[in-house]
Amino acid sequence: MQYTVDQRGYYGEFGGAFIPEMLYPNVAELRNLYIDLIYDESFQKEFQALLKDYVGRPSPLFLAKRLSKHYNTNIFLKREDLNHTGAHKINNTIGQILVAKRLGKKRIIAETGAGQHGVATATVCALMGIECIVYMGAIDIERQAPNVSRMRMLGAKVVPANSGSKTLKDATNEAIRDWINNPEDTHYIIGSVVGPHPYPDMVARFQSVISEEMKWQLKEQTGSENPSMIIACVGGGSNAAGAFYHYMENKEVRLVAVEAAGMGIHSGESAATSVLGTKGIIHGSRTLLMQTEDGQIIEPYSLSAGLDYPGIGPLHAHLIDTGRAEAVSITDDEALKAAYFLSKQEGIIPALESAHAFAALDKIKYSSEDIIVINLSGRGDKDLATYIKHFENYG
Repeated sequence: MQYTVDQRGYYGEFGGAFIPEMLYPNVAELRNLYIDLIYDESFQKEFQALLKDYVGRPSPLFLAKRLSKHYNTNIFLKREDLNHTGAHKINNTIGQILVAKRLGKKRIIAETGAGQHGVATATVCALMGIECIVYMGAIDIERQAPNVSRMRMLGAKVVPANSGSKTLKDATNEAIRDWINNPEDTHYIIGSVVGPHPYPDMVARFQSVISEEMKWQLKEQTGSENPSMIIACVGGGSNAAGAFYHYMENKEVRLVAVEAAGMGIHSGESAATSVLGTKGIIHGSRTLLMQTEDGQIIEPYSLSAGLDYPGIGPLHAHLIDTGRAEAVSITDDEALKAAYFLSKQEGIIPALESAHAFAALDKIKYSSEDIIVINLSGRGDKDLATYIKHFENYG
């Protein structure tokens, strides 16, 4: 079974490039050049130097002793929250801004939900002196105000998406419209392993630095480069793709993809795509999608702005569809409890997205001998207003 993308841009039956004719030249240019570009010696030299000296990689692999004792197993945290800008998103935006430069693009657009990808994009645009426009759902602009302020301070123009549910899906729609209107000078930095081929594969390759580091860090600390299990939250799924990447072919390593169940999987207020989704096309690729019988998108819901996406990246759709990855659904309530628990156990306040991954520890089976790696994809600064609002119930 092949888990990486094939020559046609598919993961099994998921993926492809379903795009308007106006965008075909842009996507074709990327598809034809991205592999040669990103593995060029000068590109890799610049990319690796920026990851080390600007982002602060490698991110630590931390043995969470109190958490391990509580769950009677061995839990390591891959500390992506310690990257510059506070999340894994910067790995991808560094890579894509270097691609855009080499393609001669003068303008960058992006979509963002939780705001971390928007901040990471605004950061690299400031670093390289390139114009930056970030589309963000109007509701997300309200609930992620600190990140909006950060983007603006970095020089980005933040444009609200006021259609639909006014969240990530709608921000993506607006970004695609912009790209259609400005195809020649604009590069669209997609923030997750979604969108038309080659984006899911390109983003996964940039994020694969996570599992690349994980292998030698585990070897150093445990004597083996293979954990028993890797747990990561999944909206579109870029942090999970990065954490899973070098282990996808190794069936001995369990891969656990954690989705947002919102108010409950079948409550009508959920984003549990692997359970509720059927095969369909969204934002340029064929994947699992929450939709009605006649193909209308069902609005997702999660307290976490980064997980309320009605689809899932085609790589993850394939991993789940083939049984290679296990999908776990976590409610708002369970994620909030996990966030407060981790904060008090280890002195680490996680992003609300990452908290979903920690909550999965109460839902899955493991042994006291297992080595579990949880990808701590982002820090909780951006979610403090939400956490404070629920302090009386969970604090």
